[in-house]
Amino acid sequence: MPSIRFRAGAALAGCALLAGCTGGPAPQEDATPVPHGHIEGAEETAEAQWRLVLTEAGTGTGTVHLLDPATEEVAAIAAAEGTGALATDGRFVYLPGASRTRVVDTGVWTVDHGDHVHYYRTEPAVVGDLDGTGFTAAADPAATVLTADGAVLALDREALEAGEIEAAPLTAQAAVPYGQRLIAVEDGTVRVLGRDGRAESELAAACPRPQASAVTRRGAVFACEDGALVVSGDAGEFAAEKLPYPGGGIDGGFHHRPGTAVLAARGLDGGVLVLDVKARKWTEIDAPDPVALTATGEDSPVLVLAPDGVLRAYDPATGAELARTELIPGGADASAIQVDAARAYVTDPDAAAVHEIDYRDDLRLARTFALDFRPEAMVETGW
Repeated sequence: MPSIRFRAGAALAGCALLAGCTGGPAPQEDATPVPHGHIEGAEETAEAQWRLVLTEAGTGTGTVHLLDPATEEVAAIAAAEGTGALATDGRFVYLPGASRTRVVDTGVWTVDHGDHVHYYRTEPAVVGDLDGTGFTAAADPAATVLTADGAVLALDREALEAGEIEAAPLTAQAAVPYGQRLIAVEDGTVRVLGRDGRAESELAAACPRPQASAVTRRGAVFACEDGALVVSGDAGEFAAEKLPYPGGGIDGGFHHRPGTAVLAARGLDGGVLVLDVKARKWTEIDAPDPVALTATGEDSPVLVLAPDGVLRAYDPATGAELARTELIPGGADASAIQVDAARAYVTDPDAAAVHEIDYRDDLRLARTFALDFRPEAMVETGW
């Protein structure tokens, strides 16, 4: 298992974390042309390679399974110290243990060049372990930032892709990579950090007691004690705007399709709050005590699974119910929801299954994947 190297201090040295890093010897010319988008050791594919990462409930082994929705094949890929909420940056999954986190490469990912994208796959593999547990993850091509109570780590993506863990602690309570910089919150102050970890500027808006964050195409969002703080712009100029909660606040983190700018969260009053980052608007949805929830994107429904096992779709702008289906007849109390551009996936632990839902077609049940274990936590990779 590769060793874990912590760099001294908060400096993120090395070209992998620097935007536009140059210098060093000129590359040697190769007589053999390299195909555009080529990545050594990976297979490029014509479409996204979605994978569902599932932990096994009730065994105490922490076994981790990978489900390929295209082939319906399921394979055990790793074991961790325990089970709990998983985090992912789109390719790597972070498995919580009692005091350490196991890092697993699921072997599928997307590279977005703006006007076109590339999709890749390779064999899954365990990368290694790092100290700390209970992390959430946010990433860009250069870095993955892991945040947990009392710890923020920046991981070098180039090193991860080479099978090594290089982590640098940041002095912050929360941080995300955004706009070729790191946006960090320390004791309520919001700072813009360079890729070397050094503070470049401070934003005027404050963020007391950050409890969650998200990165979208419309800005980075921090859930602060007094509202959501939206940071937008780029390395040239960042701006921050505070959006007070319509109620007392949110309970937990944001749930959304990766990159999209509509976020769903549990409200402190037991309902659901939806933030449209583009419109800078909160919407309240009357859906008490949700078991699982997520937003699927702009002009696309918010999905809420109720304790009675009914899955409902809501208009994110008005909160009106759009569709419903009795998905888990016996009731739900431990299910999870993940979504991609076309489908939603809902775990059904008691039935040892995962349900695939076409959320753009009135919550039509497309398929049910039967498992030989009870699924607990779930994330989706390949984005």
